[in-house]
Amino acid sequence: MERNGRPQATAVWSLSDDKAGNRRQADALARALGLGEPACHTLAPRAPWRLVAPRRLPGSVNAFGQGFARDLAQVPAVTIGCGRQAALATRLVRARGGRTVQVLDPRIDPMLWDLLVVPEHDRLRGPNVLTVFGSLHPVDDAWLAQARARFAAFATLPQPRIALLLGGISRHFDFDRQGFDALADAIERMLVRDGGSLLATVSRRTPPAFGAVLRARFAHLPGVVWRGDVDGDNPYPGMLAWADRIVCTPDSVNLLSEACATEAPVQVFAPDEVRGRVRRFVDALLARGRAQPLGAGWPVVPCTPLRETGRIATEVRARLAL
Repeated sequence: MERNGRPQATAVWSLSDDKAGNRRQADALARALGLGEPACHTLAPRAPWRLVAPRRLPGSVNAFGQGFARDLAQVPAVTIGCGRQAALATRLVRARGGRTVQVLDPRIDPMLWDLLVVPEHDRLRGPNVLTVFGSLHPVDDAWLAQARARFAAFATLPQPRIALLLGGISRHFDFDRQGFDALADAIERMLVRDGGSLLATVSRRTPPAFGAVLRARFAHLPGVVWRGDVDGDNPYPGMLAWADRIVCTPDSVNLLSEACATEAPVQVFAPDEVRGRVRRFVDALLARGRAQPLGAGWPVVPCTPLRETGRIATEVRARLAL
């Protein structure tokens, strides 16, 4: 387990595995509680616990190594976990008397935690279950202001600045080369018609070739295409902060939620092709008018940001009397 800070000196732990989306949700809620800077733990469970989490086996206290086992001697006021591996860790914290909030459905008895936070598009409900529209994230006015200051050079790019947020292949969405080419064609038509510039970024699930093709295809236009670590730090925060329009693939609830946390209008590529739980969220976004299918008209007034983290943090503080 990697640790930042001294967990015994903090009031909040944030626990997650190495999945960026899980870590981002846990950290965002932990900070939004207003109890000071959380100790952020990246969990690396060993077999057999990695395979059965969040279910417990004999010796589960050692699932995350001796360091975490020692830390359990002095648990914080509240622990936030996100993801299946973290759900085992938060169970261990609760067994030591700590209060726990688990983000995402752990797929076992919800009463094993003090509170659960699950997306509205999931089916889980219960007396200790809080529902969130979309996902938890850190994007608010202060976050965006910091991003604008950090990436101030983006202000000089021609408007409209179009942010293209590329996800990738998942069990809910098949993002093949044909689909990628159709998306790139639509973006090119938009830039030819309206002018402006392109701010494009990939995710861990984006096929590497797509970033390279995108860079080559739009090299003659103003903007930035981030293809991964080869291009240095991801300018994603600056893209959200300076975007006049945002286009997203439909595969990631986290990506769509953060795009919709800005005041920029959002359009979704191929919303009818996504499946399962994510499809329910995309349909809800479209029904509320916070997003439109790619190719629709762009609103001319700022959109109402989708920001649920503060509301959930307030509810957690009240429920747990923090």
